[in-house]
Amino acid sequence: MLKRMYLRYFERKNYKVEIIGEQKGEEVGIKGITMHVVGENAFGLLKGETGVHRLVRISPFDSNKRRHTSFASVLVTPEINTKIEINIKEEDLKIDVYRSSGAGGQSVNTTDSAVRITHLPTKIVVTCQNERSQIKNKEKALEILKGKLYILEKETVDAKLNELKGAVMDVNFGSQIRNYFLEPYRLVKDLRTNYEESDAFKVLDGDLDDFIESYLKN
Repeated sequence: MLKRMYLRYFERKNYKVEIIGEQKGEEVGIKGITMHVVGENAFGLLKGETGVHRLVRISPFDSNKRRHTSFASVLVTPEINTKIEINIKEEDLKIDVYRSSGAGGQSVNTTDSAVRITHLPTKIVVTCQNERSQIKNKEKALEILKGKLYILEKETVDAKLNELKGAVMDVNFGSQIRNYFLEPYRLVKDLRTNYEESDAFKVLDGDLDDFIESYLKN
């Protein structure tokens, strides 16, 4: 549902989006997905979406029609300028290759071209499988890893600066930022700004401008 919401938002903003990697859930849904988004002020607008999103609804997978609560984590990282040096040592990387999952038939990828890179010091894992070439998948995965390491380094520096100022800054990406209620009533509420919208389906259809604007003004 979040994947669809953001794709519709990108469509509204005329952003270009490419799905770099997607992992299906063990039973249903999506376990993880990485998107590359290009557009005017893309990172500036989307950075406030980082955090945990909570959904409350009647699960379509529950035959007893009970209400369920589920959580999804969102992380937004910038595309790194090539002039910025992020030092990644080869010995700090664990690189695995595997067969990409495809649609089947003639379009199935029959070579081990998908790449998973684990950065051992930080335990960050990135994957890429959209290219047919293992080399290109590795290059794209390394770009994503650099972006995540950049964010990690930046938040460490910011934390130290705020410590010197005597301020307390929450740099935990696991903090819940927004609730999406579809049962017993419909409401989407941002817990940081208290901005809310009663038309939950409009928000889930990609109408995020008011939430993003209220966060940036906060």
